[in-house]
Amino acid sequence: MHCLSNKQKLGLIIVIAVVALVLQYGLHQPLLAQIIVTVVGALVALTMFIGMVKTLRSGKYGVDLLAILAVIATLSVGEYWAAMVILVMLTGGDALEDYAANKANTELKALLDNTPRQAHVITPSGSTDVAVDAVHVGQQIIVKPGELVPVDGVVAAGHSDFDESSLTGEARPVNKDVGDEVMSGAVNGNEAVTIKVTKLAKDSQYQQLVKLVQEAESTPAHFVRLADRYAVPFTIVAIVISLVAWWFSQDPRRFAEVLVVASPCPLILAAPVAMVSGMSRASRNGVVVKTGSVLEKLAGAKTGAFDKTGTITNGHLAVAQVLPAGEVMPERLLHLTASAEQNSSHILARSLIKYAQEQQISLAPVADLNEVTGRGITATIEGHLIKAGKLRFVAPQTNQAALTTTAIYVSVDGQYYGAISFTDHIRPEAATTMTKLRKLGVNNLMMLTGDQRTIAQQVANRVGITTVKADLLPQDKIAALKSVPADRHPLFMVGDGVNDAPSLATADVGIAMGANGSTAASETADVVILKDDLAKVAKAVAISKDTIRIAKQAVLIGITICTILMLIASLGVIPAFIGAMLQEVIDTVSILWALKARQLHQD
Repeated sequence: MHCLSNKQKLGLIIVIAVVALVLQYGLHQPLLAQIIVTVVGALVALTMFIGMVKTLRSGKYGVDLLAILAVIATLSVGEYWAAMVILVMLTGGDALEDYAANKANTELKALLDNTPRQAHVITPSGSTDVAVDAVHVGQQIIVKPGELVPVDGVVAAGHSDFDESSLTGEARPVNKDVGDEVMSGAVNGNEAVTIKVTKLAKDSQYQQLVKLVQEAESTPAHFVRLADRYAVPFTIVAIVISLVAWWFSQDPRRFAEVLVVASPCPLILAAPVAMVSGMSRASRNGVVVKTGSVLEKLAGAKTGAFDKTGTITNGHLAVAQVLPAGEVMPERLLHLTASAEQNSSHILARSLIKYAQEQQISLAPVADLNEVTGRGITATIEGHLIKAGKLRFVAPQTNQAALTTTAIYVSVDGQYYGAISFTDHIRPEAATTMTKLRKLGVNNLMMLTGDQRTIAQQVANRVGITTVKADLLPQDKIAALKSVPADRHPLFMVGDGVNDAPSLATADVGIAMGANGSTAASETADVVILKDDLAKVAKAVAISKDTIRIAKQAVLIGITICTILMLIASLGVIPAFIGAMLQEVIDTVSILWALKARQLHQD
């Protein structure tokens, strides 16, 4: 029976109960019914005892001892129907708790599906495709347009833009030229490049993400389940009352009668019911909470860590400022630049065209368009030679200092004409979310981002985050989370994208912005925000606090009623079977109270 799941145990015990009822009342074989119930009860008690020993060896404690004593005591004095009622409630509670704690175990699927498997290795006769694990350090490989970089290396020939959002979380492409480092997992842009391999596949950046998630998943944070916190004092009180009643009455049945009403069914049932109710309430609010214990950890959260791009910001670059040089009119600069960029597929060009359209800027026909990958474009607009792109490309002789934000620089007929800067807009609900979290007790708010410090600090200042850690790779985020002092836990991490998956798995609670986040982040996380709304993070914390408060109340109500009934049973006025049935009343009261967590008020 030890190998059976709690759901299977519940089903088996119900079947045995039905069989015993038929034997005793249908076939008039009470002895046979007693034997069957006693054997099954003994097996269940033995299974629970083995589980209790394992629990104690791991340094934990629970409500199992009292349950075992109740079953053994009732079977020993022949109150086998009382034992059967207790068994049904115990296994039913365990099965319900399993349901509340059910978690998908496919966290690594998205990461593994996207892991590079082949590389185009350059040979004397051309190139050949080999398994990525067979690539050696020092070899040269070709990465074609749109392909994933299979291993870490440096650009040996060519230049291109690389999308590193899966690694750093930043939306804007990064230009790589000869000598620049390229990380595995980055997506090549529009030009084929030759890369000299500097690390084996197993040591490269993308494979390290998989390893980090695996390590984090193998060492989950320890957290004591709610009911177990009350188990020790309740068990001691119950055993003391039972022994005193037995001592004074000299009747072993009195010991069993007290333990029956002391059976910890309310402790086992109330918390899981409240957890399921809270999870249901969260789901109605667009928040998927994967386990009941997550609610408990989130309710006590003291630290909240946030990625920047796609989490605090929208993750979509947009025009911030039009900065003309000298007496150039902003409309003229925007007109010429947008006209030149109208046929480009670059992310900045798309944002620029959208902005020009919103400003009702007309676009002129473009002629002699030439795109210089990684540098910019040249085009003829209204008879003028336009260069748009990086500062050193459009105006190499200018004394103009480069901006600290992403920008397109423009020259007209060789003269510097101005720049257009871009920003990733902060979510409108970000600042109020941070305020609400502080009111909920999450006083330590921090930003962990791969973006540069100046930009990250500006965003943090605007939303009310005081601690900023910038220029981070995924492993740096892991280190930052692990450096948070123990007295500032539980800690939750909010992020999206593959690069956040290890961080989400490392935190006590990982929260993924699932609407725009990657599958890997969503599956690794304990909480998934289905709607692209950061305010749902504060809502999740609030629901968790409500749920745990109601769960504690339900457990304490059950304990209080049980204690009163134990004192009454110690006087010998409650037979064991009646005591077991009274447990149903206690269970009902506890469950009805726990169900309040489903909807305390209109969400």
